[in-house]
Amino acid sequence: MTTRTDIPHAETGGERRSWLREHSELGVCVLLLGLGVLVLTDALTMDVDIAQRGPIGPKTVPLVVGAGLLVIAALLAVDVLRGGRGQAEGGEDIDLSEPADWRTVLLLAGVFLGAAVLIEPLGFPVAGALLFWGAAYALGSRRIDRDPLIAAGLSLVTYTVFNNLLGVPLPGGPLMGVL
Repeated sequence: MTTRTDIPHAETGGERRSWLREHSELGVCVLLLGLGVLVLTDALTMDVDIAQRGPIGPKTVPLVVGAGLLVIAALLAVDVLRGGRGQAEGGEDIDLSEPADWRTVLLLAGVFLGAAVLIEPLGFPVAGALLFWGAAYALGSRRIDRDPLIAAGLSLVTYTVFNNLLGVPLPGGPLMGVL
């Protein structure tokens, strides 16, 4: 009768789990590889005949980003398999023994989801202002005399830059005729 220890080069489940735990950064490599393949696939199947105006078209940046993701995934995998390890988490002014501030996280998530729901009926200038103001409130600012004005200004500047200068149409909502 032979046991698993008698068979040369046999790995037990515990040894395999230990190896995976020691090389857990390979999960990031797989994520980067998948993301790179997705970006390259989307870029290569993109229909750009109408938008092409020169040698550098809409496919250029996604192709560069996708190729970069694949290269980084390969380099990281080689480093991890050669014994490279990421540094342990640490922060300059973060106490890792303290629990997470779930109130702030939930407030930010609620503000973000609220802005996503309101962007169509109210338009980006109003939804963006609510997003900026809500994020400032969630992160601790309580200046109700200043924060709404700054949020409205940021939202209008963002809308103008994207809509008018960059040509990215954003929903204007009721303010479409005014802006």
